Amino acid sequence: MTDTAPRGWRQMIPADLPVISAISDCVHGVYTEPVEILAERLALYPQGCLTLEQDGAITGYVIAHPWLRTAPPRLGHPIGAIPARADTYYLHDIALLPASRGTGAGKAATAAVAEQARQAGFREVTLTAINGADRFWAAQGFAYAEDTGSAAYGEGTYLMRRTI
Repeated sequence: MTDTAPRGWRQMIPADLPVISAISDCVHGVYTEPVEILAERLALYPQGCLTLEQDGAITGYVIAHPWLRTAPPRLGHPIGAIPARADTYYLHDIALLPASRGTGAGKAATAAVAEQARQAGFREVTLTAINGADRFWAAQGFAYAEDTGSAAYGEGTYLMRRTI
């Protein structure tokens, strides 16, 4: 994703993980994931992991990877491996600190994920919207999909897809 990373975004590295974990805790609350889960995603599919830097500080991140359309990854659980028969590109997580919101960073990251998916041969991006984020994702071209596992995240979460 480094070739398609928008301005301010760069490839995530393992040294970023403590800050990434703190951002997840701040932004996602009960939906935050342990740093071990974030580290696993980075190790399994580094090209799908970006870090946002603004004024020398990390203020956001995105994690995406190939996955199975009908079985979103379970919150807080390792995935073990990228499935050989992956049929969707899963936007696992995007988080922006308040200072980065409204700057176009989320829209730019979403476009970069879509481009990465397209380059990898996928025709869609799938995500699980939490905490009322479905409104943001709908504005980015995502539509509500059949619920095939987002309920595991709790009430008010939605599986969403965007064709690319």
